[in-house]
Amino acid sequence: MRKLKLQMQTSLDGFVSTGENDEQKWVTWALDEIKQYVIDLLDSIDTIIIGRKLAVDYIPFWQNTATKTDDPMYEFAKRIVNAKKVVFTKTLDKSIWANTELAKGNLVEEINMLKNQDGKDIVVYGGSSFVSALIKEGLIDEFQFYVNPVVLGKGNHIFDQIDNFQQLRLIKSITFNCGIILLMYNPIKQIH
Repeated sequence: MRKLKLQMQTSLDGFVSTGENDEQKWVTWALDEIKQYVIDLLDSIDTIIIGRKLAVDYIPFWQNTATKTDDPMYEFAKRIVNAKKVVFTKTLDKSIWANTELAKGNLVEEINMLKNQDGKDIVVYGGSSFVSALIKEGLIDEFQFYVNPVVLGKGNHIFDQIDNFQQLRLIKSITFNCGIILLMYNPIKQIH
């Protein structure tokens, strides 16, 4: 069974880079140092899932970046463009992007269907409300947080939909010279 991995940048105070904090300057300033870890994750997957609200900007941004071989984000862009993308939506009737499918059914059923397909692992990048729904349903198999040494004081959280605490097991941590810490966790399945 394929794993669903979440990779997300977060501030020290737990806010993510969506909504009012969608300023890439606090997220990507240390790109050179963390680049290989992000590429390694992209090389371990063949499917990207995202919510519709993020997809409308995310997919065209990476398609455009993949046309610029001198762009520092080119290596990410070509991997993202080549990966199958599944956009979760209740409002779109057809995909308007290449290499992209729509998922319109029950979230848990759609994710489990993707996990049971042959292939590499799956990654979710956002948006925050979509990620929150995945976390609430216990669908994330691995969390990868790039914790940035910045305090934002406001913004979106991704754990605001859970009903009970979720215990995570640290599987790896890396401290980068720039101050970012990569924290990787597996959820500990709760027995009810």
